[in-house]
Order: sequence, then structure tokens, then C-alpha cells
Amino acid sequence: MLKAFAKDFKIFLQRGNVIDLAVAFVIGTAFSAIVTSLVSNLIMPPIGMLLDKVDFSNLYIVLKEGTVPGPYQTLEAARKVGAVTVNYGLFLMSLISFFIIALVIFSIVRIINKLYTRPATAVTTKTCPFCASTIPLAATRCPNCTSQLGS
Repeated sequence: MLKAFAKDFKIFLQRGNVIDLAVAFVIGTAFSAIVTSLVSNLIMPPIGMLLDKVDFSNLYIVLKEGTVPGPYQTLEAARKVGAVTVNYGLFLMSLISFFIIALVIFSIVRIINKLYTRPATAVTTKTCPFCASTIPLAATRCPNCTSQLGS
């Protein structure tokens, strides 16, 4: 039983789709890290400056104070004393990262779809000139009106 499972698993792993999926996952993870860095280090600081020097990574709401009562200067300070927080600034940054990743993936898929030409569909039917019904291309007589068709 275990031997049959191992054999089936080996066949499964050797399929092209599984390998393609693994490669896509690794590339997607690396791309996600790049976009996260882009958002945290390049996009959010100018937005924070425009919004009166707001640091989005330090936007949070304290639900329960920690061992030392607040206010806390940073999210890290709140975490160190065990405060329970809702980190809506980090969530906002993740949301922006998601939209950038979704936009880039949409653009890539759109470009790839334009690069690949769709195969021409083979013509397998024709129209009967007498009754206008659709008939097989090889037909010599219309099955609907029984007219003799020219070749």
C-alpha cells in the first residue's frame, strides 16, 4: 500500500503542472517581498509626509494596555509591554501591496494573452443554399430539405 502511494506520488510530482506551480509559487513569493518593500520604503513615506508626517507602520489602536500604562510612542513599544493592539496601519500597507500585486499580475496576464494568437477554428459546416440550414461540410445532399448540393 505504501509502495503504491509512493509510486503515485512520484508520478504526480513529475507532471509538468506541479513543477510549473512550484516555480510560480517561488517567483510569486519573491515578487511579493519586492512589492512589500516598494510599498513600505518608497510609496508610504511620501504619502505619510503629505499627511502630516504620519508613519503608517505606527498607526494602531490600543485595546488593552500592557504591563506599563500608555500612551506608547510606537507599535514596537506597545508590543514590548504586552499591549493588545489593532494595527490598522500595517493592514493598510498590506492592502496597498495586494492591489499593486493584483495590478501587475493582471497586466502580465493581459500582455501574455495578446502575445499568443488564438488558433484558427477549423470550418466543419456550411450553409445549405436552398433552406439556409447548417449542414456538415462533406454533405452532398441537405438532410433538412433533401436538395442536391454541388461539390
